[in-house]
Amino acid sequence: MEFCPKCGAVLIQKNKRDRCPRCGYLAKGKVKLKSSEKIEEKKKISIISEKDIEVHPIIEQECKKCGHEKVYFWALQTRASDEAETKFFKCTKCDFTWREYK
Repeated sequence: MEFCPKCGAVLIQKNKRDRCPRCGYLAKGKVKLKSSEKIEEKKKISIISEKDIEVHPIIEQECKKCGHEKVYFWALQTRASDEAETKFFKCTKCDFTWREYK
């Protein structure tokens, strides 16, 4: 793309010559247009399993199903906001999940 040296407008090709649409300037010679594009290889998207997404603290409490001593812990507000939250526990060994209301 070439610009007019007088007014700065983009030169347009008419009758095999480049001409400025504003002031009528005629460019001498042909304008060579060159374009290039750098294409980078896309990185692979790693697959995350649903188990990897859940990140909860581990506490020492006995599993009600298998008796293992370590469980994941998280809390959610499942009832009205003026009531206590619900605590959820999930065994790190057998994945058994239970809840406690207090």
